[in-house]
Amino acid sequence: MTLIKSISGIRGTIGGSTGDTLNPLDIVKFVTAYATFINKNAKSKKIVVGRDARISGEMVKNVVCGTLMGYGFDVINIGLATTPTTELAVRMSGADGGIIITASHNPRQWNALKLLNSEGEFLNKEEGNEVLAIAEAEAFEYADVDHLGHYIEDNSFDKRHIDSVLALQLVDVDVIKKAHFRVCADTINSVGGVILPELFKALGVDYEILNGEPNGDFAHNPEPLEKNLTGIMDKMREGGFDLGIVVDPDVDRLAFICEDGKMFGEEYTLVSVADYVLSHTKGNTVSNLSSTRALRDVTEKHGGAYAAAAVGEVNVTTKMKEVGAVIGGEGNGGVIYPESHYGRDALVGIALFLSSLAQKGCKVSELRATFPNYFIAKNRIDLTPSTDVDAILVKVKEMYAGQEGVAVNDIDGVKIDFPDQWVHLRKSNTEPIIRVYSEAATMEAADALGKKIMQVVYDMQ
Repeated sequence: MTLIKSISGIRGTIGGSTGDTLNPLDIVKFVTAYATFINKNAKSKKIVVGRDARISGEMVKNVVCGTLMGYGFDVINIGLATTPTTELAVRMSGADGGIIITASHNPRQWNALKLLNSEGEFLNKEEGNEVLAIAEAEAFEYADVDHLGHYIEDNSFDKRHIDSVLALQLVDVDVIKKAHFRVCADTINSVGGVILPELFKALGVDYEILNGEPNGDFAHNPEPLEKNLTGIMDKMREGGFDLGIVVDPDVDRLAFICEDGKMFGEEYTLVSVADYVLSHTKGNTVSNLSSTRALRDVTEKHGGAYAAAAVGEVNVTTKMKEVGAVIGGEGNGGVIYPESHYGRDALVGIALFLSSLAQKGCKVSELRATFPNYFIAKNRIDLTPSTDVDAILVKVKEMYAGQEGVAVNDIDGVKIDFPDQWVHLRKSNTEPIIRVYSEAATMEAADALGKKIMQVVYDMQ
């Protein structure tokens, strides 16, 4: 499996040959390159390291921490921690940066290094490219024995993260407690099983956890899509719960399930939270090109302006800062609330959603029915080493450019916007595939549009 180097970090399968997978030698190389980059403007000489519960996490963590210490950085190891917890820990500790050891929604054989700046935010494209260039040069110089870094363990950040969520002005702790919610949460054998029970206790929410043991041996495919969530959906259909909650292994993606066992819709996580935020705070919103039009509709209903960004969290946060967005994120269940921090955060999403639900006093299914109804089909085209993705995307763009009533956007792959539907093709940052997302008024129409474009691509190969 080819080692994937992108703005989302360094990602690969564990084991195998150097230069082709995520293995100890390559981990040392990329961590050293990151440390070299951070060292140019380092003030505290501290780096935060957190990890999800993947089976390979302990090994990767040891290599990462040892490499940083060998370069001369003090390491603050926060242990099993969510991605947003690690992001906040960088800011809270005054560190120069952070490394999150997680492959997010990828299967158990994968792991990755996500790289943060001193604000606890992902490196931008230019910074990421500089790290990659340093790694390829391999001109490293490590610290001598008198200047090695120190190792510090600090397990306080889960509580500090939760406390920061509870302190948000729009998180209505009192009304949540009075609602006496009972939730079922699938934490997919990772760090959600550690922190979500503590969040629920703090909010006065009764809960049951599925797949709660953080052993990294995922009970099902960890991506929080409907086809992977039959267990919790069946549990919800048995009754007795107000809400189902699903997170991915590093707890930056969030999906809800209605009280009747039906999906709330991954795309509607951000839509519902944005609707609540915008009802209290006037402003703009941002999501990526592959996200539902429903966010645009809700934003305009509240008098704000919607803007689209290229896929990738750093692209979304950059656009949010540019347009002054008060809420944003990605249609994969990622909620970014600047009042907290510029990072996808399932804990923030849960607390804001429960606040909205409690204030409205309605069922989850009733809340879902208040939003514009769109359907997104998510397909993929697996790539071979010989596939020329760029050439294919150029040809697709040329096919539709200039057609009446059709808008073509090529800031990230190719998005073809028809009056009543759209399709977006782009090369994944995390897997060797072309993602083909399409949206229409019905799932059948959305899937048909996606399949039509996929056939166009197959005919080009």
